Amino acid sequence: MFSIEQAKQMAKRLRASLEGRNQATSHSTALELVAHQLGYKDWNTASATLPQELDQPAITFDRAIPILRMFDETKAREFYLDFLGFSVEFEHRFEADLPLYLGISRNGLQLHLSEHHGDASPGSTIFVPMHNIELLRDELQGKRYGYGRPDIVQQGWGQVLEVHDPFGNRIRFCQS
Repeated sequence: MFSIEQAKQMAKRLRASLEGRNQATSHSTALELVAHQLGYKDWNTASATLPQELDQPAITFDRAIPILRMFDETKAREFYLDFLGFSVEFEHRFEADLPLYLGISRNGLQLHLSEHHGDASPGSTIFVPMHNIELLRDELQGKRYGYGRPDIVQQGWGQVLEVHDPFGNRIRFCQS
């Protein structure tokens, strides 16, 4: 939820950005554009509906980090690090002989892999919106991974490149 003041600030930033691109616009036009972006018919409707100030902090979410179940550290590293190109962010074990909890990332995508029984169900699917899916396909196919050579499939919602990890989990990379 936005307040009127926040919407006005958005319009001010929009106007400055457009002027920086030699596309001068009036303040009222910027307000109308912001109102439309917020889902209102026009600025009058938005200003009548939006609160003057937000009385309480809004609930917001950062991006989700999926947790995927794994059963074999060596196979997980081969698939996620060597094949998919992720890097290790952290590793955690309560003791040396206990299950591994592994944080990995690649270009903004974070995943957690866990050997802990209750953390995740094997056979999960995660959907990952992305850009430049052809580059990812070419990279993966070039690695000649022995357990899969994924290709792009055109779906109604975009191009999908699906990979299957050694534990039955699927990652569906999608470019719309």
